[in-house]
This record gives sequence, structure tokens and C-alpha cells, in this order.
Amino acid sequence: MSSEEIRKSFLSFFSARGGSAFGGKGKGHMIVSSSSLIPDDPSVLLTTAGMQQFKRYYTGELDAEKDFGTKNAVSIQKCFRTSDIDEVGDKTHLTFFEMLGNFSFGGYFKRESILWAYEYLTKILGISEDRLTVSVFSGDDSAGEGKTVLRDEESFNIWHKEVGLPKEKIRAMGRADNFWGPTGSEGPCGPNTEIYVDGVEVWNLVFNEYYCHADKTLKKLTSAGVDTGMGLERLVSVMQGTDNVFETDLLHPIILKVYELAPGLEEKTARIFADHMRAVSFLISDGLKPGNKEANYILRRLLRRLIAYQIKNKINPAIFKEIITLISKKYSPFYKEIENYGKIAAVAEEERFLFSEAMEKGLKELESLVITGAQDSFRVYSTFGLPFELQKELAPEKTKNIKKEDFEKEFEKHQEISRAGAEKKFGGHGLILNTGELKAGSEEELQKVIRLHTATHLLHQALRDVLGNEAGQAGSDITAERTRFDFTFGRKLTPEEIKEVEDLVNKKIKEDLQVSFQEMPKTEAEKTGALHFFKLKYPEKVKVYFAAPSGKGINEAYSKEFCGGPHVNRSLEIGEFKIIKEEAVGAGVRRIRGIILP
Repeated sequence: MSSEEIRKSFLSFFSARGGSAFGGKGKGHMIVSSSSLIPDDPSVLLTTAGMQQFKRYYTGELDAEKDFGTKNAVSIQKCFRTSDIDEVGDKTHLTFFEMLGNFSFGGYFKRESILWAYEYLTKILGISEDRLTVSVFSGDDSAGEGKTVLRDEESFNIWHKEVGLPKEKIRAMGRADNFWGPTGSEGPCGPNTEIYVDGVEVWNLVFNEYYCHADKTLKKLTSAGVDTGMGLERLVSVMQGTDNVFETDLLHPIILKVYELAPGLEEKTARIFADHMRAVSFLISDGLKPGNKEANYILRRLLRRLIAYQIKNKINPAIFKEIITLISKKYSPFYKEIENYGKIAAVAEEERFLFSEAMEKGLKELESLVITGAQDSFRVYSTFGLPFELQKELAPEKTKNIKKEDFEKEFEKHQEISRAGAEKKFGGHGLILNTGELKAGSEEELQKVIRLHTATHLLHQALRDVLGNEAGQAGSDITAERTRFDFTFGRKLTPEEIKEVEDLVNKKIKEDLQVSFQEMPKTEAEKTGALHFFKLKYPEKVKVYFAAPSGKGINEAYSKEFCGGPHVNRSLEIGEFKIIKEEAVGAGVRRIRGIILP
């Protein structure tokens, strides 16, 4: 069976309302489309499991019968995990994968789940029972108060007495293998039974009986549910008789294209290209862009790894567009959101353009540099943007004695120095990426710095108005001579955009806005929409400086930011603002230098 046929058979089997071979009342699941890889669940960065989009149905916050017309759902969910990213390139590990799943929110439970799973594998896919083994939860009587769960005798009996599997084919295993935890820090969870074909795990049936709290204590759910997951790539590998996922019809065409464009490439590198290009394509198609934090940084890390291999192996950069086009054409019949391969390729190419020069210099530096410790490694990272993991991968001999924890200590030390520099500047407003002292040697110089400081706030907001919210503050340095403002943005500004930003700042200066501040709890300050450094730790009570028309409050302000001051009283005091330079300072980071005209 092809992967397309398997997808279709799975959805058809669970959505059908006909009777089961085991006398059930019919499956009657609603087919629910895959949710985005960018979840609405704040406890996770990306969608890592098929049940994630259904989390609130298990907790009772949402009503499945009201939304789906049934308590049961079936889906094929796009998933992404980074936990095994360093293992990608072996026979089984992937970052992006598809998860087949059937779910019940207070409908059926263990019996139907097990019988239907057995029926689908043996009757629909034609897998012989002789190839099957299963595992069930053995219990953990000593887990502690509020955490103990007993052995799952019910699942054992269904497999043995109703399905007919011999006892020797049913293994009882502990919490690490057969108790499924929540996605995120807390959520629904419970014991599970796993199904193996020829010793390969293909299907995990989770019985959500509990809600796991952040302290790991468990509370019985009022309505137990079913959450199953079967990795499509692994199932297709079993069905197509391959010994690894990269030889299936899901990934093999991509691998062949990689070899066509990069003959002689090492097998592991070719597999990384296939996996990462597929993951990148789906992440971008769901609206993610490379960035410096959270999920955006995950995308950037994948792209940087690809760029590094492309440069190191002297591969034509056209490989990015060609592989993305192939992936789009292969997957768009099922996932419509990925059909715009031109847009996906443009995002990838922009990152390559921004980062390839620094990467090339960084690779040469790695070749020539004698790396004696974590300080050297961190310098390569801070100067060229080569993450520690990539250094270890590209120069294993040179970095073999450097431990990740030592690198992280250097990183933390850098952050502490930056934070100390920030605290010295204007009570907390200052540098983030680099340190620097406020250079005001006299009262006259201090007044110039104050004017430039307020102008910088207006500049920050003007950049967002012209370029969009992607333009976020990444650092600033203010002296009596100029302001230097770093911001995240993926390309060079056009002369027209620079002029528009400059004109907007001067327009607001001429409006003679009143500059005030309010002190409030940090949570309330965040609700006002005030801009702030996301990487900087703020106290529980903060000042928000805002520039607004006379008589207007913070909600009517043009600009507002977490800040300690000082500022001018009215914007007209600033004088005329002039942008004298706009340049790149790193991948995805731009810098503007501005002055106040005499």
C-alpha cells in the first residue's frame, strides 16, 4: 500500500458507521483536519502530538458532541519534535512526522480501542497476527501519594481473552514505557498499551483517565477518554518492507532528488537534508518565520544546519528551491496549505542570503581556530551565529573537549554582563546583545542623551508601523553623539522605507506629544501592549513610559515601552531626527544609527 492509500484507509475505517468485526455498534468518528504546527496551547512551542488540538475536549472545556456531532474524532496530524533532532539521519528519527489518531471524549474506552486497532491492522492492512506483540502498564504501587496507578488488568484481559493473544505476547511494562504523560507541563494522561509489528512499535493507545497537575499529582477525569497515535512514516515502513523510514515513498523521492543535486553526498547528510527540508516547508507554510526566539528559532536552527551543509559540501544553492518544490507537489494533494512552494522557498532563500556569508566565515574560522575552551566556542557563536550543536557537528575533533554546560555558562555570563550594563543605563533600559556605558561627561551631554533616548522610543514604534511587528527591538546604545538601535528584520530596508520611518518620527516630534510614565505590576503593563525586551528579566513592578497627545492616557499613546527613564517632557524638545545609516549586524538583525540635527 502507498502512503496515500494508508491515509485514506485509516480515515475511512474510523469514519465509517458500519458494524465492527467484533460486534461493535459502529465507529462513527468525525474526520477532523490537521491543526497548524503552531499551536494555540501556550504550554508547548509546536504541535508535538495528534491529541494536542483536542486537549480541551478531554478536560471538558469544549464539547465534542456540540462541535463534531459525536464524542469521537479521527485525524491525521502534522507533528514536529526536536527532542531527537541530533539523531536525525539514522533509520528512524525525524523532526517532522504525521500521526494517525482516533480519539474519544467520554465515548468508547479500552475495549473498543483495542478491538478496532487489532481489526484495522489485521483485516484492513492485512498484517498477520503472528507478527504482533503488545505491552500494557504494569502499575507503580510506590509512585507516591496522589501519583500511584495500579496495573492495567483490563487491557491485559482484552488482549488475552477477547483478541486471543497468548500471554507470552503481552508484556507488562513500567511508567517510562506504558504511562503517557501530558503534552506540556500539565494535562490529560493515563496508562497506555502499545502494539508492535515484528518488534517495531507502530501504535500507541493511551487511555486518559487522569489529569496530571504541574506537581505531577494525578486526579481522575470525570469523563475518561481515548487518545491513540500511530506514526505514518513508521507504519508505511512496515507496510512497504523497508528497514528505515527514508526508503518509504514518503521520503525516498526526496532523498533521490538530494542525490541528484548533490552527487556523492554522505548518506546521513542526505537524510538530514530530506528531513529538515520537509520540516522547514511545513513550518513556513503554517506561517512561521526564522527568528531569534522560541519556535522561530527552531526554524532558524534547521535552516542554519542546512545552509552549513550546503556551504561545506559546495552544493548549488538552487537545492533549496528544487527540494521545496518537490515536497510541495508531493504533499499538497493532502495538505493544501503547502502548495504555495514559491512563498516557502522565498522565506528559506532570504534566510540563506542573510546567513550564508556569516556561515562561510564561521566555517573558515572553525578550520583555522584553535578552540581551547568554551570561551572560544562562544565567540564563534556570538560573532558568526554558529550554534554550539552545529560547531560540534561540523568540527567534532576541535570541540570534543567542550561540554554543553560549559558553553551555556559562557552564555549566561554574557547575559549577566549585558543585564548589568542595561541596569546602569537609564534604570534598566539599555543594551541586550552587547554592553556599553552611557557616555555623558557633562550636563550638556546628558541632555542630548535624554533627547536621543526619547527619539529611540519613537523610532522603535515607527519601524513597527512601517515594517510590521516583525521589527522588534534587539538592543540599543545611546551616546551624546547618536542613538544606535538594533531590531529584528529579515532584509535590508529600501531608501523609501528609511525615509518613511524618519518622516514618521519627525511627524510625532512636531505633534509635541506629552511624555509621561505609569508604574504598575508587570502583568498589567504587558496588557497595555507596551513594548519590552522579551529576554530581559523585569521586576514585578515596572515603569511604562508613553508619548501621547496632551490630555490623553496610556491607551491613546503613540509609543509605550517598559523603561526606567529619563526622557524629555514633550517630544518637541527632541529637535529634528535624522537616520544616517541602516545596516545588517547579523542574520535577521538590522541596525539604525540616528542623530539629532543641531
